[in-house]
Amino acid sequence: MPIPPSSARSPAPAGTATHCPYCALQCGMRVTDARSVGGGIHVTAREDVPANQGGLCQKGWTAAELLVSPERLTTPLLHGRPVGWDEALDFVAGRLAAVQAEHGPDAVAVFGGGGLTNEKAYQLGKFARVALRTGQIDYNGRFCMSSAAAAVTRAFGMDRGLPFPITDIARAGAVLLAGCNVAETMPPFVRHLTRMRDGGRLIVIDPRTTPTARLADLHLRVTPGTDLALALGLLHLVIARDQADLGYLVERTVGFDEVRTSVSTWWPERVERVTGVPVALMREAVRILGAADRAMILTGRGAEQHAKGTETVTAFINLALALGLPGREGSGYGCVTGQGNGQGGREHGQKADQLPGYRRIDDPAARAHVAAVWGVDPGDLPGPGRSAFELLDALGTPPGPRALLLFGSNPVVSAPDAGRVARRLAGLDLLVVSDIVLSETAAMADVVLPTTQWAEEHGTITNLEGRVLLRRRAVDPPPGVWSDLEILRGLADRLGRGDAFPADPGEVFDELREASRGGIADYSGITHARLAAGTGLFWPCPAEDHPGTPRPFAGRFATPDGRARLVPVEHRPPAEDVDAEFPLYLTTGRVLAHYQSGAQTRRIPALDEAEPGVFVELHPDLARRLNVAPGDRVRVRSRRGTAEGEARVSTAIRPDTVFMPFHWEGVNRLTNAALDPISRMPEFKVCAVGVERVT
Repeated sequence: MPIPPSSARSPAPAGTATHCPYCALQCGMRVTDARSVGGGIHVTAREDVPANQGGLCQKGWTAAELLVSPERLTTPLLHGRPVGWDEALDFVAGRLAAVQAEHGPDAVAVFGGGGLTNEKAYQLGKFARVALRTGQIDYNGRFCMSSAAAAVTRAFGMDRGLPFPITDIARAGAVLLAGCNVAETMPPFVRHLTRMRDGGRLIVIDPRTTPTARLADLHLRVTPGTDLALALGLLHLVIARDQADLGYLVERTVGFDEVRTSVSTWWPERVERVTGVPVALMREAVRILGAADRAMILTGRGAEQHAKGTETVTAFINLALALGLPGREGSGYGCVTGQGNGQGGREHGQKADQLPGYRRIDDPAARAHVAAVWGVDPGDLPGPGRSAFELLDALGTPPGPRALLLFGSNPVVSAPDAGRVARRLAGLDLLVVSDIVLSETAAMADVVLPTTQWAEEHGTITNLEGRVLLRRRAVDPPPGVWSDLEILRGLADRLGRGDAFPADPGEVFDELREASRGGIADYSGITHARLAAGTGLFWPCPAEDHPGTPRPFAGRFATPDGRARLVPVEHRPPAEDVDAEFPLYLTTGRVLAHYQSGAQTRRIPALDEAEPGVFVELHPDLARRLNVAPGDRVRVRSRRGTAEGEARVSTAIRPDTVFMPFHWEGVNRLTNAALDPISRMPEFKVCAVGVERVT
């Protein structure tokens, strides 16, 4: 889509091959800047990138509009007034030093994002631990893929969203999607499903009849918060019908006997009472999976964003292992990663408990390796800090951090119990936000630093397949805008460590390669030059002559003995179940026109017009009971806050459930911050609410 309309008189210059700024597909696109010849900035789809193969969604087609948005930040703001970079960075560095001098290193925290490039994610983790010497760093990916990451690491020894190329999906005869609405969240993904061999069958587990569920051969309309019970029931049926691949289980796994015993009590009728899914549909799902010579089980946020998300993903992994799927070409288990660099963002040091290369921060050998690359003593590296919500909740409350540097995130909209998070941010001595627009969180900041965006910088991202891709600079940023790497270099200079923080992404990536060498996520054989010459490389890639590893589990799993682990898990109700005061379930999610907190997409007119505000989806039976008509204003209440939206009456939702998209401020004031005990993932996907018509 041309932005603004291109001139019919002048040919556009050749475009720059790069990737979309949004979801984890990282669709290939070309960006052409024709402004010098009287045109605009154009986006066209690339055919050579396997993830999208020439397709884009409406977010991708309109992505160039944000580059010329009138809401773009172009100068630093200090207490709301424009200032120069020296004044802004001098102020920030001085306040950081003062806070740490009075309260200690951990009085300063850093919060990152799953949309940052690998170079920025790496540099942010290093900056926190070396320049600030704080252990208080985490990122918004903790709200996205952390439960799947924990479950996959426990089962397979390695967390890679899809441990196979996305094009393998077309080779499957059946795919089960649990909590994935890919038709709205990443539409080009659908072409891989529709290309399944021999008219392959699609099974969707979701409380709503989403656009993805409407594509399915079988829709299991589960009660919110009961995906785990359904997975246990499906495995019970697989075993009862003698569909378990016993030869595979003996050869490639451990733990099946314990899991078989643990699911023996989850007979179909019990599962139906818990989940609301009819026994006949469960039997049909198992029949479809068993009849396919190749099958895949894929989970998304609907299954993962629960206080038992790790156990839920584990149950689906157990189901996949019992069927003999992981490690077989055209089959397997995968997590459909959400954020643009959700995979790479958690591999290189933004996460509280990890160092680059997906190394554990409490592993002495890992600390020694990374410290040597960074030129510091291993003993000087701080230990693990708080997880994302725990970090946000500790802000401004002794002994929690008193200052926060925030890059690539908007927690006032995206965090659970967001009203509580906003109060914590307001209590800080210093809040510094780097962003491209004045997001809801940036509007609260003492200092706002304007930064470059996707098409204005070089860098790498790692998509949902574990394929490392090169984003190329296609246009110049507005005058006065710095990259995050330049911002970190400027602050490091003022803190006396500028020599350790180069601003060139190529230099940063070369250091990242060394820091990751020998780790689980080994990027040491990947270079910007190799990426520029092709369409990406799969990690691990331990040498420059190594081809990359598209299917890491083909011969063995990444566990010490090479076998996958089946782990017994047990269902439990949501952390907050319905009752007389709050008799309905609320579930949240995304819609086609918007992405994450909406800070980018709500500023693109075509997308804002397509979906201009918050809505509440209600079943017709519920609407009649509440005397609500389509278009009425309704108020949703939880134990944490209230939010309002326009009523949409639809049979797509269960009668006991309401749905709200979380792209607008207010919706996450309702959600529950109950945390998964392993992954520390909040329970976004289910809480108890009441609904009333606003008169």
